Amino acid sequence: MTLIKHELKQGWMTLIVWTMVISFMLALCVLVYPEMETQMGDVSSMFAEMGGFSAAFGMDRLNFGEFMGFFGVECGNILGLGGAFFAALLGVSVLAKEEKEQTAEFLLTHPVSRREIVGQKLAAVLIQIFLMNVIVITVTSASIWGIGESPDMRPLILLFLAYFILQVEVACVCFGMSAFLSQGGVGIGLGMAALLYFLNIIANLTDGAKFLKYVTPFSYTESADIIADRCLEVKYLAVGMVFTVIGVGMGFWRYCKKDIFS
Repeated sequence: MTLIKHELKQGWMTLIVWTMVISFMLALCVLVYPEMETQMGDVSSMFAEMGGFSAAFGMDRLNFGEFMGFFGVECGNILGLGGAFFAALLGVSVLAKEEKEQTAEFLLTHPVSRREIVGQKLAAVLIQIFLMNVIVITVTSASIWGIGESPDMRPLILLFLAYFILQVEVACVCFGMSAFLSQGGVGIGLGMAALLYFLNIIANLTDGAKFLKYVTPFSYTESADIIADRCLEVKYLAVGMVFTVIGVGMGFWRYCKKDIFS
């Protein structure tokens, strides 16, 4: 628990900044909806006729005249990208930073096994992601209540759940990568999160790239599918959980065997 507390203490500023930015942008997005509601009917029709662009973001299957349609696209992209970047930043640096900052020698002299170190660092990452989501959901819910909307709770909850699982997957994959790095890899982590986002867009644009849906976690966060089907896409979610387990496994395996002192 000591290492978990240490990691949380070190990362509190990052957690606060990212949480405040994402929460503020989501709240702002929700609060401007009443001003745009009367125009959403025309906007929805326009987006539905934009061919590939509409399909890439699922806007051809959502009604912007309804709050959930607006929330799914506008707020979903904010939470999806923002949450993925935050998770990647945490995961990809949590192990590598010990070598980069030359604190690994000090840490490993303590009477704690490498397995315990890796486990507590992973727990700290997941706790920070959980805390960020709790605050973001609270702020967003308050904003929705503030504008007097009463959306269908099931798809709304599923959307938040899907993005939370996405963040966990991205963090765990980056966590596995972190064990192979020695000089930090913030750019690698953020780049991977962005790549996964654009892979999902490519998969939406062409049938020939549909297989990419099994690669990117953004496939099971499609707001159009969640709102219409009122459930998560299990086949994509299952593959994502496999990637999550592999990422965690690789992190433990590599760090426990790694020659840090060379």
